[in-house]
Amino acid sequence: MASEDRLAHYTILKKIGEGTYGIVYKARNNQSGELVALKSIRLEDEDEGVPATAIREISLLKELKHPNVVRLYDIIHTENKLTLAFEYLDLDLKKYLNECGGKLPKNTVKLFMYQLLKGIACCHEHRVLHRDLKPPNLLINKKGELKLADFGLARAYAIPVTNYSHEVVTLWYRPPDVLMGSTHYTSTIDLWSTGCIFVEMVNGKPLFPGTNNEDQLLRIFKVMGTPNEQMWPGIVQLKPNYRTDYEVFPPRRLAEIVPELDELGLDLVDKMLQYDPGRRISASKALQHPYFADVKDGTPPTLKS
Repeated sequence: MASEDRLAHYTILKKIGEGTYGIVYKARNNQSGELVALKSIRLEDEDEGVPATAIREISLLKELKHPNVVRLYDIIHTENKLTLAFEYLDLDLKKYLNECGGKLPKNTVKLFMYQLLKGIACCHEHRVLHRDLKPPNLLINKKGELKLADFGLARAYAIPVTNYSHEVVTLWYRPPDVLMGSTHYTSTIDLWSTGCIFVEMVNGKPLFPGTNNEDQLLRIFKVMGTPNEQMWPGIVQLKPNYRTDYEVFPPRRLAEIVPELDELGLDLVDKMLQYDPGRRISASKALQHPYFADVKDGTPPTLKS
């Protein structure tokens, strides 16, 4: 069937977002009646062809079929446009936090965290790094189901470790090893971001809202303590951003930073927000943490309407 004919299967209802490469619309599949999100990517520069981010997103999402990863239904390629049809979810975590006035109920935090880690574990089992986990990229539907979305910066990883770009992950959720210029990283990059999101859901505000790379590191040091070779073996080898003249801050107690989180939750945050990437807990092990002992699989929270 011609691509133009397949596009006619969808009726656009409204524009819901706009990014670097195109526009996202809420639409309806005229055949099934199902709501979808259509990401329309402009292909104006024929020399460049399909943007690398779109190619990555398509190839990786074809591999990732999981209840906590957004589903890609259709790919429609016309002469000057690439349209991706995704399952439609009502809002993202950032908007939901705003609607709730910031803080979420403890049980909602726990169930969102569990679903987030399930989605991440699926990615890592398929050797995929998301590399841009943040509240706007976590979609939620009215049933309280949370799904990972926006895989534009994601990529497959392999062993032995390859050099990757350090210009990944939105600043506030970027781990300190990447902030210092490390290009040798694995799945631990996503676990630092997850720890930041965890605290944000409990506190109702971002944990490390830096304004630039230097400020971001400083904010992390003021909470976690200024790292040294004893805390983080190998830190002095990080280039180009490691320095020996950082101001020295003592680590603060996590209970002061996240006072409303119980001891089990604090322990899980601590295991995610480790300076040394090798000491960060994996997504699969995090799911086994006692913090989730009372969570039943597949039971999303009852959302505030």
